Amino acid sequence: MVTRGLHVKAGSTRRPLSWKIAGAALGTVLAGTAAYGATLWVVGLSSNSSGQGRSGAVSDLTITAIATPTPSNLLYPHGEGDVVVQITNPNHFPVTITKVKLPEETAYGTGYTNSSLTTTETGCGPSLTGSDVTWHYSTATTGSAHVLQTPLTVAASGQSGDPLTVTFTDDAYMGTTASTRCEGIYFKMPAFTGVTAYGGGSGTPASSPATDKWTS
Repeated sequence: MVTRGLHVKAGSTRRPLSWKIAGAALGTVLAGTAAYGATLWVVGLSSNSSGQGRSGAVSDLTITAIATPTPSNLLYPHGEGDVVVQITNPNHFPVTITKVKLPEETAYGTGYTNSSLTTTETGCGPSLTGSDVTWHYSTATTGSAHVLQTPLTVAASGQSGDPLTVTFTDDAYMGTTASTRCEGIYFKMPAFTGVTAYGGGSGTPASSPATDKWTS
């Protein structure tokens, strides 16, 4: 039998356009649900869940004598003079100094003929009848603490302000028995015995060169 007027392609089913639109919309909804939808499988957190941090090691500051800038106030018998130092902070955090600790009042500075402090001056050694130069306000006790007029914050290692150059105004003293060989020369002060300082904090690092002092 031959049937005319009807052409059918195997495996093909024609659907209205509205079906196609609805199907596409449903696929979009299902895809969105799979990507963002919550489930009933709630996940919690084990007890003692934590993380690890680590603190840095603490290293001591270094204070050294330097020649620049030149002290404005110069020593003379029974007079006070400036002391210039450089403070180096090896720590990765800023350090604030609030006090310096001095040797006893019988610890004297040594006279040098040059500002680099490499050649000593004969007759101006570290004694009462030599230089007679001591730290101002030092006492009979080693390690006496003296409060800085303004706390000094030294920047972290390698940052601007480290090392820090500081002039301690009028914090050296020359007694009346200083030798005449000590005229017009340079002095290396006795070593500090310590400082009172703390690391970190919110202090703003001082700009170099800075000035400070202790007054008692």
